[in-house]
Amino acid sequence: TTLTTTQTRAATFVPRVRRPYTFTQLIQLSDGSTYTLRSTSPTPLVRSAKDSRNHALWQPTDKSLQNVEVDEAGKLAAFRQRFGRAFDLAEGPKDAEGGDAAKAGSGKDAAAAKNKDAAAAAAEDDAYDLGDLIGDYGASIDQNKLKSAKTFGKVKGAS
Repeated sequence: TTLTTTQTRAATFVPRVRRPYTFTQLIQLSDGSTYTLRSTSPTPLVRSAKDSRNHALWQPTDKSLQNVEVDEAGKLAAFRQRFGRAFDLAEGPKDAEGGDAAKAGSGKDAAAAKNKDAAAAAAEDDAYDLGDLIGDYGASIDQNKLKSAKTFGKVKGAS
């Protein structure tokens, strides 16, 4: 058997275009106004859900945009379903106080009930307050026993 030798050739380098093709796009804002631009994206129409007319950063004085809990994607609801509403505890008593004060009556009775509820809420411990842990940390060691300790490695009676 004889081997036939065939000529092989590497692929020729074909230079690509340095500037990509740009398409004309129509951008439609939330209020219905449109403008055109050139983009590398081939989609002819882009509808913007958030833009400078309906975003709180662009319109800080608009009261309808002040709601922080806008949950368009459902992520806040999914978080609450998974972890509960423990993070909303700070907001819960405020609503309950207003309702209790309104039930108490009007005039001085309502004001007194409102002040009483506010004082009770202020006295109530915060769920995330760790000040008592920090304050009690060094209180268990008696300073006199530390001074009278004769060895550096051991402290008598401190535990």
